[in-house]
Amino acid sequence: MQNRKPTRPQRRPAPANRPRPRPPQGPRKVVLFNKPFDVLTQFTDDQNRATLKDYIPLPGVYAAGRLDRDSEGLLVLTNDGKLQAKLTQPGRKTSKTYWVQVEGIPSEEALEQLRRGVTLKDGPTLPAKVERMAPPADLWPRNPPIRERKSIPTRWLAVTLVEGRNRQVRRMTAHIGHPTLRLIRYRMGHWTLDGLASGEYRLLDD
Repeated sequence: MQNRKPTRPQRRPAPANRPRPRPPQGPRKVVLFNKPFDVLTQFTDDQNRATLKDYIPLPGVYAAGRLDRDSEGLLVLTNDGKLQAKLTQPGRKTSKTYWVQVEGIPSEEALEQLRRGVTLKDGPTLPAKVERMAPPADLWPRNPPIRERKSIPTRWLAVTLVEGRNRQVRRMTAHIGHPTLRLIRYRMGHWTLDGLASGEYRLLDD
């Protein structure tokens, strides 16, 4: 019998190198912005809609992550690519807290589903921290106001996630039968909305 040479396992192609986050050009800038409803999280728009340019006159900073046009609250902008990656890459698991006004009164069983994780069309969500909360104090009015039905009460929840899928919070509350009426991001990492009026920004001392 002829001795056969052992076959070598085929090597998997090396993954494409991801571009490394760029360091800031010049001094690092970090901006906290309380995004109003109906504002895009970009500086230009060819449909003449409201953008960040209407509120933030600072060059060279870009949003770390997105906040839907119909959502409000904290947006972090920076010229530091490493910070952007830290706040947005799934592997970093930067936590974010949202104040969520939902239609109806969710039961404890429904909230427990969100805490354990629910299965959406793009797969199961990671466990979330979900708590009932009183309506936020001194909350600015939304323009236009939410559409409330007099016969159906609403409830505020504080929802903390470590992932950031497209419209995730809205899809999660819809999954348990309580559509989101108003969504405000309160915290991102260790930064919060405290002291920021709607439409106001703050350049942090770095």
